Amino acid sequence: MDLSHLRKKIDGLDARIIELLNDRAAITLSIGKEKVKNKKPIYAPEREQDVLKRIKKLNSGPINNEAVEAIYREIMSASLALEKPLRIAYMGPEATFSHLASLKKFGASVGHVACDNVAEVFSSVESGDCDYGVVPIENSIEGVVTHTMDLLVDSELKICSQVLLDVTHHLMSRGTLGQVKEIYSHPQVLGQCRQWLMKNMPTVHLIPAVSTTKAAQMVAGKKNAACIASQVAASLYGLTILKKNIQDSAHNITRFLVISTMDVPPTGHDRTSLVFSIKDRVGALHAMLTPFMKHKINLTKIESRPSKKKAWDYYFFVDCEGHQGDPRVARALTQLEGMCKFLKILGSYPDV
Repeated sequence: MDLSHLRKKIDGLDARIIELLNDRAAITLSIGKEKVKNKKPIYAPEREQDVLKRIKKLNSGPINNEAVEAIYREIMSASLALEKPLRIAYMGPEATFSHLASLKKFGASVGHVACDNVAEVFSSVESGDCDYGVVPIENSIEGVVTHTMDLLVDSELKICSQVLLDVTHHLMSRGTLGQVKEIYSHPQVLGQCRQWLMKNMPTVHLIPAVSTTKAAQMVAGKKNAACIASQVAASLYGLTILKKNIQDSAHNITRFLVISTMDVPPTGHDRTSLVFSIKDRVGALHAMLTPFMKHKINLTKIESRPSKKKAWDYYFFVDCEGHQGDPRVARALTQLEGMCKFLKILGSYPDV
């Protein structure tokens, strides 16, 4: 079969794909009208997970599941934009890892709004200026983002989804490696590359920046400086990548939360996040964990943070398997509430 004939077959398939995409979009518009009529949110994390799970099961190759998910991410993004012009707040500027996480979750067809900091992401969603926010919560190397945890305690917003982003860090500059006298990046990123920097650039001055993109902006005007940022930042600001993948761990993953005003229905594979404070007595924390053990609920994470309201008073952040609407989880939470000074459910959402 010659090349010309094969290309004609591709052209025919493309025509069918476009027709089917527009058929799908027409149904999406009808779904959007029903959601508005019934006052339901446009973005449905539980439906998103159902679609992605189903198309991966249908996929028999040769395209791998990661590529199929990326394709469907953009199809769903275009569908969301048809239903309503969504606005997603993230900690900017453009090309930060928060921006990349926002794109990974919502695709390129919706509106992505850069905020100066995590607090502004929260306030943008709380005020209704944005529909959803994407905020970092923890890194597999550097641990939790404490500012996000503190904001979750005081905000009425809820966690409705999460994004796991594989993070790769690149050293980039306008000049050559030998010219570099200072390196700019976000403090967490400098920490994630600490061993590489100590070994390869021990005399270079490390300068913290508010974001990796801000670091790239500053370095774009300097010859004797470099920054650690994403490949997207290098393209955006005309920088040359001097060294790729300088992070200390090959498994460097940052977890981001999607925050909104809505609760999410159960999917059958969920995670619930909550925060509580305990009474100051011997064995209090052990007692708080008893309801989870009693109802056979697996805890996947527990972190403590000073409450900032009283010396030596702490909040405990817990992630557990299951949805707050599941009978076993609901019974455990009811029992826990009667035992602690303060309890807040931060959200139940698909565990991906």
